[in-house]
Amino acid sequence: MDAHIRDLRYFVAVAEELSFTRAAAERLFISQPSLSRQIRQLELSMRAKLFERDRRTVALTAAGAALLPEARRIIEQWEGAQRAVAAAREERTLVVGFQTRIGRGLVPSISSALPGWDLRFRQVPWSDPTVGLGDGQVDVAVAWLPMPGHDYDWTVVSTEERWVALPAAHPLAARREVTFADLAGESFVAMPVSAGPMRDFWLADDQRAAPAVVGAEAETAEEALELVASGRAVVLVSAGNAELYRRDDVVSRPVAGLPPSRLAVVWRRDDRRQAVRTLVDVFVTCMCAT
Repeated sequence: MDAHIRDLRYFVAVAEELSFTRAAAERLFISQPSLSRQIRQLELSMRAKLFERDRRTVALTAAGAALLPEARRIIEQWEGAQRAVAAAREERTLVVGFQTRIGRGLVPSISSALPGWDLRFRQVPWSDPTVGLGDGQVDVAVAWLPMPGHDYDWTVVSTEERWVALPAAHPLAARREVTFADLAGESFVAMPVSAGPMRDFWLADDQRAAPAVVGAEAETAEEALELVASGRAVVLVSAGNAELYRRDDVVSRPVAGLPPSRLAVVWRRDDRRQAVRTLVDVFVTCMCAT
């Protein structure tokens, strides 16, 4: 169901913008080739061509025009169902999503600050750039920015340098610090394409003259570090995660000159439950105090 709703959201974005480029960059925050692939998948599943396109224009076909109001209705009903479930959920049960370890002794601190609440923690793979917020798996997420879309609010709780994780035997491991130019010829571990702007950020695409060489993809930090340890690639990590994921077969070093990473507490903009606001406030207080 989630994949079908996602594809309908992609379709509606293109139909409203009448541009794959604008829909991908300004509405969905994914690559244009990825968006085109998903629309083709939807056309195959619907057994109909939804758009007429050439180099200059995009237009809805008759089938696309027929689908558009139905797609909007289905998305609205799905969002309504999510809101209804959230409203019926026990107020004292909240789920926190994360993709890399929270660490820093925060979980006990937050739990003790909310006595009587049932706090649950769920690890979400990198393939979901909303860290579980998009499909309602979680109520609040601890997430690395950027977040996709405009449906979320956040508070930055930590700004950390970006480091590089290297195989222990790598020649650069002997240095105390490396430059991004030192890494120009390296293969990198990348997040899945569906991670969108987060994948681009952790490949430092905006700092490159040429696209990154992707040696492998990983769904989690643990998978990424196994790939690094095997010698297949290197990966950018935050300074805090370099410490949290320390291991003997991987060496992490600061990368001079890269803009820092930002860790945030994130929640859905339309989720106005007091329980969520309280959890956000406690998270911010505990994390900013470390």
